Amino acid sequence: MDGRKLTLLLFILIVAITQAYAHKKSYIVYLGHHPHGSDATVEDYERAKASHYELLASYLGSEEQARDAIFYSYTNHINGFAARMEEKEAEELAKHPDVVSVFPNKIYKLHTTRSWSFVDIMNNMPSHRGSNKANLGRNVIIATLDTGVWPESKSFSDEGMGPIPSKWRGSCEDKTKNKVHCNRKLIGAKYFYKGILELSPNENVTDSARDDEGHGTHTLSTAAGSFVPGANFFGYANGTAHGGAPDAHVAAYKVCWADGCSNADILAAFDAALHDNVDILSLSLGSGPAFSGGTDFLDDSIALGSLHAVARGVTVVCSAGNEGPDDMSINNAAPWIVTVAASTIDRDYPSFLKLGNKHIIKGASQESASLPQNKLYPFINGSDAAAPGLVNVTEAKLCNTSSLDPEKVKGKIVVCMRDLEIPRLLKGMTVKDAGGAGMVLVNNEYWGDVIMADPHVLPATMITYNDSFTLFSYMKDTKDPKGNISPQDTRIGFQQAPAMADFSSRGPSFVTPEILKPDVTAPGVNILAAFTELVSPTGLDEDTRRTPYAFLSGTSMSCPHVSGVAGLLKSAHPKWSAAAIKSAIMTTARTKDNKHMPMRDLATGNEATPFAYGNGHMRPTRAADPGLVYDTKVEDYLKFLCTLGFNSTYLRGFTHDKHFDCPSKPMMLENLNYPSISVGALNTTIVITRTLKNVGPPSTYYVRVDAPPRVEVVVKPKVLVFSKVGEEKKYTVTMTSRIKDKSQAGYKFGRLVWTDGKHHVRSAIAVNVPSS
Repeated sequence: MDGRKLTLLLFILIVAITQAYAHKKSYIVYLGHHPHGSDATVEDYERAKASHYELLASYLGSEEQARDAIFYSYTNHINGFAARMEEKEAEELAKHPDVVSVFPNKIYKLHTTRSWSFVDIMNNMPSHRGSNKANLGRNVIIATLDTGVWPESKSFSDEGMGPIPSKWRGSCEDKTKNKVHCNRKLIGAKYFYKGILELSPNENVTDSARDDEGHGTHTLSTAAGSFVPGANFFGYANGTAHGGAPDAHVAAYKVCWADGCSNADILAAFDAALHDNVDILSLSLGSGPAFSGGTDFLDDSIALGSLHAVARGVTVVCSAGNEGPDDMSINNAAPWIVTVAASTIDRDYPSFLKLGNKHIIKGASQESASLPQNKLYPFINGSDAAAPGLVNVTEAKLCNTSSLDPEKVKGKIVVCMRDLEIPRLLKGMTVKDAGGAGMVLVNNEYWGDVIMADPHVLPATMITYNDSFTLFSYMKDTKDPKGNISPQDTRIGFQQAPAMADFSSRGPSFVTPEILKPDVTAPGVNILAAFTELVSPTGLDEDTRRTPYAFLSGTSMSCPHVSGVAGLLKSAHPKWSAAAIKSAIMTTARTKDNKHMPMRDLATGNEATPFAYGNGHMRPTRAADPGLVYDTKVEDYLKFLCTLGFNSTYLRGFTHDKHFDCPSKPMMLENLNYPSISVGALNTTIVITRTLKNVGPPSTYYVRVDAPPRVEVVVKPKVLVFSKVGEEKKYTVTMTSRIKDKSQAGYKFGRLVWTDGKHHVRSAIAVNVPSS
């Protein structure tokens, strides 16, 4: 055979293989639980893997094809596999009696766009490790599923750390030259990328858990970073950085890469983390709201993985998402997950815009450079500085890349409009590249008065929509408008906080409005924490700055705050269940700010509701002594899932009761023993049952109800007497609609509180009264 024929045959073969794979997609086949326990042998794992090959081979035709198709076998606690197959094959496989669900491998996204002292944890925390004043998470292992870790950060120093817990079975997995070195603080680092390569074949993955994005380092150090004196961002916000549980050990499971986080990789990381014996899992990522293509519990790797975790006593904390302020934009709404919204702290970063007429406008910034204050600089609108030949002047108005004329911009302060598409920091880089002296970023009507302090690459400030009228009026009425931008400042205690961030996703849950989500809120705006030194704080290639600590915002940042507190509670109360820890955090939360006023919603300027903050803003020191908890049992979650359509056979693996069966009469979803109360549709009357468990001294509790408007609420009994620790008492809540006018329909909010004078066990109430 001559060379040309051989080349042609090879070409035909490559085309045939390519076409075959073109029809295949990657799916996750979820089979529930494994019969083997945590003491499984190598033979058990191999047997599980072989069963996966056998099952898939029965649909693909041969074991060889099955071995080629499967790229993950989940063999530890989670039973299932991830494989390439055609859509029709996936549909047929889903009908198999042993298969719980089959769902596509898809990409999830990260939830990011002076926190600990603000949430009162500093009241009981020393300024360094080694003090006997407080339990700082000792012997607890907190793990993140994120972008990895920057191990050289001082936040992961093991100075003063105790020994690695004997139960730990994990490791630092790294095959690259720049290894991730573990110590007694950072005890685990693993990476997962087979799933993302199925969806993004050109993804630049490495055999390393090293963080090249910064997000994972930030979240892990927020949850459990060591004490680091002198942490700052280019001199700003100087102080001692630390996580919520600084004595806890940490582990990083890298599942997120440049294109996102594959849910096949996420499920593999869950399986590994449970095998490794972590105590707390923190996930600052999600699939998106259910109504916009997100997932429900049957095809969500986070919901399924976290149920396996909670069944084994592991608390799972997740971010609520950044799709706010739209209603029903909540992510990670499974009731066994702690879902965290984002709110502000009392630290402000003002930067003042000084106009030539001596008028001063307060803005916000975290710039690392400032203008000389002894002169004024000419103002110019971006729209008046369009680059020659620019077809769409709007691009210049928004200061998009290469849209500005350097001859018009040089030495001037450029006014750029904020929008939904072009990153704020990129606008500053555009102005800098064109020779501008500074930038004023102006909110449009959509963004209103919500301004962000960003780490700009040049002197810059962001101003509100209302203040923009003052600026534009001055520029229009003045022949030679000039001004200056003051250096950024840091102020503590001046800002009214917490307030709900406009980006924080809102309830109600689209899938199960009977469960009030989010659960709590925590600091998520302008949070300073450890960062990778592989990239700049802006993430822009042109930005050459590097910093060991950086500011980030998002529910990604609020989530690890709660994870840290969960670690503290696990250390202080090692026998508490995941549900008890969750309940303690929720029922001790507050709904008033530091000025003793109801928390505001920055998106509207009005009073925030439980759909924004859940049960309220967390208070760690109160959570350590909640008095009573709603200790939801794993069996309760299973009955909840029965109502949603899960089969009894698949659910038995989550409980020690191998004879578990779904109730003959489906459970009313509102009756899940949850720390808050939500009624998806109150047409006439509903009776809801709750059970409280005493975790404090003997005491008598009295109920107080702030009923939702036009809804009658009756609680029976009104007094609960607890004589010992662990004692449980039931009560009922009867709600009756008193709305007669359809115009008064919609969601109404209230609160129920059990108190013995010292403890106040709070439950938010959300009731939807339909118009018909």
